[in-house]
Amino acid sequence: MSLSSTINMSHFFKDSRLGGWFFNGSNQAHFSCTTTSGVAKIFPKTLKMSKRLCQLSGDHDRQVSEPWASVEGMIKCDANYVPLTPISFLERAANVFSDRTSVIYGSSVTYTWEETYARCIKLASALVQLGISRGDVVATLAPNVPAMQELHFAVPMAGAILCTLNTRLDSAMISTLLIHSEAKVIFVDQQLLQLAQGAISLLAIKKTQPPLLVVISEKSKNIDNSNTYEYESLLKSGHSDFSIRWPISEFDPISINYTSGTTSGPKGVVYSHRGAYLNSIATFLLHEMSSLPIYLWTVPTFHCNGWCLIWGLAAFGGTNVCLRHVSAKEIFESISLYNVTYMGGAPTVLNMIVNSSPRDRKPLPHKVKIMTGGSPPPPQILSRMEELGFGVNHLYGLTETYGPGIYCLWKPEWDSLPPDERFTLKARQGVQHLCLEEVDVRDSATMEKVPADGVTMGEVMFRANTVMSGYWKDVKATEEAFRGGRFHSGDLAVKHPDGYIDIKDRLKDIIISGGENISTVEVERALYRHPAVFEAAVVARPDNHWGQTPCAFVKLKEGFDVSDKEIINFCRDNLPHYMAPRTVIFQDLPKTTTGKIQKFILKEKAKALGSLF
Repeated sequence: MSLSSTINMSHFFKDSRLGGWFFNGSNQAHFSCTTTSGVAKIFPKTLKMSKRLCQLSGDHDRQVSEPWASVEGMIKCDANYVPLTPISFLERAANVFSDRTSVIYGSSVTYTWEETYARCIKLASALVQLGISRGDVVATLAPNVPAMQELHFAVPMAGAILCTLNTRLDSAMISTLLIHSEAKVIFVDQQLLQLAQGAISLLAIKKTQPPLLVVISEKSKNIDNSNTYEYESLLKSGHSDFSIRWPISEFDPISINYTSGTTSGPKGVVYSHRGAYLNSIATFLLHEMSSLPIYLWTVPTFHCNGWCLIWGLAAFGGTNVCLRHVSAKEIFESISLYNVTYMGGAPTVLNMIVNSSPRDRKPLPHKVKIMTGGSPPPPQILSRMEELGFGVNHLYGLTETYGPGIYCLWKPEWDSLPPDERFTLKARQGVQHLCLEEVDVRDSATMEKVPADGVTMGEVMFRANTVMSGYWKDVKATEEAFRGGRFHSGDLAVKHPDGYIDIKDRLKDIIISGGENISTVEVERALYRHPAVFEAAVVARPDNHWGQTPCAFVKLKEGFDVSDKEIINFCRDNLPHYMAPRTVIFQDLPKTTTGKIQKFILKEKAKALGSLF
């Protein structure tokens, strides 16, 4: 298959040393681990050449013409071309914002940008001393602690690829991802050490060489194991005069992010230095950040590399306020104590804030701007957040689009609209950000644009420099994702006459009942209007007559007691009758670490119920 969207990027990539092994099928990298003077080092063995990314085009030898090269007097040289990479933000921050606070972590840790730069240089040096080479993968398993901020810079500064693992995974899945990513080192938070050791034990059973283990602890500890290191001790062993290994090509991979909610084979989304640089800029622009922002980390830094803001904050000389555990009390206390100006989070975080106990709340010192994404936020939640003093903006994206791709760009004339209408507009996903070339709603089969009538549904598709390079070692999945020259999101949406996109459902989640398409998002919005509903998710239940009917899983607010019939009747009063749930189940809702409700679990439960009649 010829994929026009991959041709150009493949030729950037073919000259890189990484090009020979980026898509090496199922072949695993092999490496040996030897000990010299008690220090374990990694020495990579030769990797077998396999299908390159550029071969996806079917013509990897075709040269890309550069018309400017024929113009007399024009040259491309070190003076006018530097590969784009977000690690350049750190070097600049150390010069421009040297004495500004870069990191705050409780009362024990505070760094300036000059100190952060020095620590990252030494950490990158220490990684190279361990034997890390260009293109090697370094994994992490940690919450939002300062080490995660440093590793986002230090790992690519060593020429390696960062792979941040979801902290909610079990040992079996972690071992699978360590094998798939071929990680040679893993940094693990002390509180997750048992989980990581379980994964490493499984690697031994599979006769797979385990990665070196670096433990991130609150206090420095001596570890008596040649294959295990302590974070601060390792960092101190690095050299302060280390020369950064800048990317050879801006298309070189900077990170691998495994998609959340994976139920089958792992899909590792690969980010390039170029894409990460551009999306870092786009994200702080759509956050409407001013100079020297103070950002509270409630978005997991392992998720889409913190929406790329983990790099972007360095560009603005911002302060990273690290938060190990996210709770409403911790959020309000951090805002009050550190004068936080910005934060982010999934709608579940917003829901936690608006339903928090008055005892846990503190008056905001000023309006705190918060970006929400991950799933469509109910307008009622947006309204109540603003009543508490937060300014909420809505974004949308996927792991494959480096996190944020489009956002609800607010128009001043909307401020005068009635509240219900205003918050319904704000709940829309919106338009593309500055660094994204094209996003549209198209027919999945014909690839034609759907009418911008706010009614006709199609699939959201992207074309941009901020779309992933591909899936790690999975050519087939990459080809399918880029079918027709655009990235297929799998999300169903409508496009309104003003050009704003409005997500209606996941392609796999839409309910077809008696030939009618039912948007689970619309049903969930109706459920959230009920005063007793804390959280809700709607999936399809099989039905012998209608094919499928809506099944609602609901978590009630503390102190409320309502029946399923009351919920059903409420929905019938607020929706067309065919859209109202016929089944309501009261329970806690399963979620990923990023706050997304795991509908695949609920679907299995609804399927097991069988037909209602």
